[in-house]
Amino acid sequence: MTRLRPFYGWRVVAAAFVMAIFAWGLGFYGPSIYVNELVRTRGWPVSIVSGAVTFHFLFSACLILRLADVHERYGLVAVTRAGVVAFGLGVIGWSHATAPWQLYVAACLTGLGWSAMSGAAINAFVAPWFDKKRGIALSHAFNGASMGGVLFTPLWAYLIVTYGFETATLVVAVGGLVVLWPLAGRYFAWRPEHFGLAPDGGAAIDRPLARVETPRTNRALLADWRFLSLSIAFAIGIFAQMGLITHLLVRLTPVIGAANAAIVLSVATFCAMIGRLAVGFVAPDGRRAAAAANFCLQAVGATLLCLEETPAHLVAGSILFGLGIGNLLSLPPLVLQVEQRPVDIPRALALLTAINQFLYAFAPGALGALRDLTGSYAVPFALVAATQLFSTALVMLVRPRPAA
Repeated sequence: MTRLRPFYGWRVVAAAFVMAIFAWGLGFYGPSIYVNELVRTRGWPVSIVSGAVTFHFLFSACLILRLADVHERYGLVAVTRAGVVAFGLGVIGWSHATAPWQLYVAACLTGLGWSAMSGAAINAFVAPWFDKKRGIALSHAFNGASMGGVLFTPLWAYLIVTYGFETATLVVAVGGLVVLWPLAGRYFAWRPEHFGLAPDGGAAIDRPLARVETPRTNRALLADWRFLSLSIAFAIGIFAQMGLITHLLVRLTPVIGAANAAIVLSVATFCAMIGRLAVGFVAPDGRRAAAAANFCLQAVGATLLCLEETPAHLVAGSILFGLGIGNLLSLPPLVLQVEQRPVDIPRALALLTAINQFLYAFAPGALGALRDLTGSYAVPFALVAATQLFSTALVMLVRPRPAA
């Protein structure tokens, strides 16, 4: 087959970018909207509503552990399409809940959608197409996650104010189905070998069969301090990040108003793309150091959100924290690429993602309960700053060295 120009892998990256917009708009930034709206309209306690968000992430973490096996059995297209449908039904369920227990039914569906469309899935789509250029390819794809916050936060606000929460979720669910169903079939069904290509667009070369390497088990990966330190550092870091993002609108609204709070959250998520681009210049030579700097930056932002009440300081804290959001998604695959064998990377990334999500699933509920207990966000956001500093130290304890 004649070599395709441009390299088809970049079309896959573009498709993953679009999918990430919807996935993060509904499953990562969306819960902040759901919590704020349900607390406002139903009068339910923050801790109960945010507890359903915790269940959403916890349930999807269980599914992510088996995502590679499910992809192998049913294919990327079928699994992604099932996730799209589940996501749409689940989001509609959140808005139509008339009792708190119904939120947990909806969370099962949104958790299924999130597991099929989040970070581990995006890596499964993009990684086969790239080797040397994997870092930049994943960065472009994960920029869709940031764009999901930029676009969906004001979109949610507009639709809810104009049409109501129930209609807003219906519009978004149908829109996701219309866009993502055909996109998955067109771009996620192919791999480089279908076009006679090697990763990065080179021509496939017939080589003698190499010794088949056996991937390490999850237990073996957990015994590797390089993997364990990376996983714990990012799990704790993203625990803090998820908790703060879920409650950021509730934190900002009393000071600057609901409309301005939505704009600030949108700006913060846009800053995630700037932060990811900045890290891209230094990460190839110091990926763990880049992660440490990222955690420190978020700690400073969380401290401003914790200690200050003036609009200027709250906006500055949101922006500083936002600059680091995207890198907690894109840095782990890049660190694993240089510290683990290629055969181990898919399982290592799935395990790391599941561990991260098992921990950060409790962040919305934990911060919500702490807020209800103390009567303000000062203590919860101070905890966020402290955990980011701990992650800074942990990620730098291990001296980087390539995988054997």
